[in-house]
Amino acid sequence: MGAEVGMDQKSEPNVVPLCDILLVLLIIFMVITPVAQKGIDINLPEMGGEQTGITRGGIVLTLEQDLSVKINQIPTTIDLLENELRNIYQTKTDRKIFIRADETASYKDVLRVIDIAKGAGIEVVGVMLERYSSTAE
Repeated sequence: MGAEVGMDQKSEPNVVPLCDILLVLLIIFMVITPVAQKGIDINLPEMGGEQTGITRGGIVLTLEQDLSVKINQIPTTIDLLENELRNIYQTKTDRKIFIRADETASYKDVLRVIDIAKGAGIEVVGVMLERYSSTAE
């Protein structure tokens, strides 16, 4: 009779360790997901869009071959660029600028100008796509 009592017991799997592992994985993914989504937001131009229409009324910053800078064809130095941009944009609500660089200008110099523009409080920086050579003017 004693052997019959042991036969009535049912064995069930222990799911507590499985739940612990799932909770740890869930926490790991919740922590990693915001870190993995860093990036820069860009707006790509539409095909066939005319840049003259885009820049009408806007400010165009031109980086020349000799690394001189012009704001709407008004020359300035790269050292005074941030102050000039702050003065221009202090009364504007639309903080947008278009950057045009000579085709021989280095990528480093263009990024420096973009960084100066961002430091002056400009929110949207557009890069003009057409080829530009300051020697052709």
